Amino acid sequence: MHGWTSWIAIGDSFTEGMGDVGADGSYVGWADRLAEAMALQRPGFQYANLAVRGKMLQEIVDEQVPLAAENAPDLVTICGGGNDLITPGTDVDDVAALFDGAVARLRAAGSEVLLFTGPDPKVQPLLRRIRGKVGIYNGHLHAIAERRGARVVDLWSMDVLHDRRAWCEDRLHFSSDGHRRIALRAAEVLGVRVDEDWREPLPAEVAKPWLRLRQDDLTWTTTHLLPWVARQIRGESLGDGLTPKRPDLQPYAVDRAAL
Repeated sequence: MHGWTSWIAIGDSFTEGMGDVGADGSYVGWADRLAEAMALQRPGFQYANLAVRGKMLQEIVDEQVPLAAENAPDLVTICGGGNDLITPGTDVDDVAALFDGAVARLRAAGSEVLLFTGPDPKVQPLLRRIRGKVGIYNGHLHAIAERRGARVVDLWSMDVLHDRRAWCEDRLHFSSDGHRRIALRAAEVLGVRVDEDWREPLPAEVAKPWLRLRQDDLTWTTTHLLPWVARQIRGESLGDGLTPKRPDLQPYAVDRAAL
């Protein structure tokens, strides 16, 4: 049995679970998957997920961090800043300073903190352009973790996430398998017993013909890239008007049918 009795997950679409669609059509994600494993091993385990897609780090700090600090659970996981980095003109050092303040507040409230570095975006055309910024931000995150006594899940070093099959069709979020492996990696860092290994290699991929690759790129451009650019221009977010899927710290009810 692990030692955690309560956990609040905060962040953006990554922690909300976008890209990992459950049997009922809702998003599951690495956090809900990990919460299930933790609840199975500890009756009465409490969990909340305050993450909402599209949130900038300042919004996470203003809206989610105070709630997590007020409840002071055993554990808080925080991942944020990715939406900031992808926005032109953002200063990485400023984002990191904001993140540092958030971790400091959560640690002062008495919670253990687990944070996530950004994954290596080299395999994705839209994210690849900010690879350098992600690398610098990750350096900050490792320093913050050491300074504040936080734990780290290093997504950048997870080789399995360098495969495009670990990402969903929008090329921005992880696929169900990507989320599953991230949940397993987080469990390893937290000392939660799991029966699978996140390092298990994917089967050999059948190479697609050049024409099919170009067709896939065209479909992605019209379906995902252009709408994203339009939202950026209008100052809109996918999370506008949405509320957290698990807003209250409550005992987690295991529901395998949803996974």
